[in-house]
Amino acid sequence: FESLTDERRALGLALAVVLGTAFGFVLERSGLGRAQKLVGQFYGTDMTVLKVMFTAIATAMFGLVILSGAGLLDLGAVQLRYPTYLWPMVAGGFALGAGFVMSGYCPGTSFVATASGKLDGVATVLGVVAGSVLYAEVLPLLGGFQSTGKLGTLTLASWLGIPSVAVAALVIVLAVLAFLGAERVERWVATARTATTLPDGAPELVLPPGKR
Repeated sequence: FESLTDERRALGLALAVVLGTAFGFVLERSGLGRAQKLVGQFYGTDMTVLKVMFTAIATAMFGLVILSGAGLLDLGAVQLRYPTYLWPMVAGGFALGAGFVMSGYCPGTSFVATASGKLDGVATVLGVVAGSVLYAEVLPLLGGFQSTGKLGTLTLASWLGIPSVAVAALVIVLAVLAFLGAERVERWVATARTATTLPDGAPELVLPPGKR
């Protein structure tokens, strides 16, 4: 909010609260406030996370491009605030993924779960806080690793050499293909989990975890 002037700071904070609450509401209604729903993404049993988050990314991306084209948003100024540091981002991605699998939550959904009164969500939030404090303590020992692989403001549009609106259109097409592929994965995993073929060809019912 440093970019907001004094007279607009209160408005910016109010909008942040409203938008953040709305986002949390959508996550909860989508079932992303439950670890079981989130972990299903990694086992191929429930691809809701892919569908919801990919929809959010594609919608936000297309909306930003439209606002930029209409002269209502300086997309370059927004992108300038998010430079690319390749190796720290790769390492951070692996660390986030590992934490996601172990806890069943990402940082955002852990707060949604906490707001819903789920103790595993509270435990994850405490882990996020503890991890943040630990990172701050070990930062001087990293030897500047957090600044390696600096590529500046690297975007798909600049990397591919095509307009931003074309990238947004490609992402939407990719999202649709990903949704279709996710549904096929769900059907394949469901079939594999509900029945196995014995040597004599007779199907055997396999109960889901927790029912055995």
